[in-house]
Amino acid sequence: MLKDIIVQNEKETRGGFGEGIYEVGKEHPEVVVLTADLAGSLKLGPFIKDFPERFVQCGIAEANMMGIAAGLTIGGKIPYTTTFANFSTGRVYDQIRQSIAYSHKNVKICASHAGLTLGEDGATHQILEDIGMMRMLPGMTVIVPCDFNQTKAATKAIATYEGPVYLRFGRPKWPNFTAADGSDFVIGKAQILNEGTNITLFACGHLVWKAIEAGRILEQRGYSVELINLHTIK
Repeated sequence: MLKDIIVQNEKETRGGFGEGIYEVGKEHPEVVVLTADLAGSLKLGPFIKDFPERFVQCGIAEANMMGIAAGLTIGGKIPYTTTFANFSTGRVYDQIRQSIAYSHKNVKICASHAGLTLGEDGATHQILEDIGMMRMLPGMTVIVPCDFNQTKAATKAIATYEGPVYLRFGRPKWPNFTAADGSDFVIGKAQILNEGTNITLFACGHLVWKAIEAGRILEQRGYSVELINLHTIK
């Protein structure tokens, strides 16, 4: 039952990305990380410290960052671009569409502070339509992990996944409840968190925890609830 799901702790999903990209850097020398003046927000410190020659600070020039990333793939590199979700999609949609998606470049677009999770930064830094925008692009894989552990697992998994990927995560501390070793995450395979016969709830990202909370209320009212974490949107 949903009440049996154990919260290990509360951690930022962007922190899972930071730990994941550091491990990716150790395992894959062809990985290069680019950022648009947001190294701190994306928790890139350990990667930059140990692999400074594989870090590119593009400044507040997100469109340029996407173009550089596309070019790096031609030389066999695996670029991870990093900035907020709004600036990873809305600001640079043409560059992604033309230079990455249509030509199937192996670029990993890693987007933090997604949705409304950074309320204090205001509407200019928020975006809700990014999932829809990115899943419309040909060949683009869209992944929205639900917690710290799953974000770390996804960050590592996409390093060996051929083709463009949009990886979306958030800023705030959030309940962390998936497998610590990432063993329950597989790209393209939905995660069944609970089996049930009366109601099925689908969710992704931070809303998976909200679905767990809603499902627990339904269980208390006598319903059998199935809950599916649809982390891979496309």
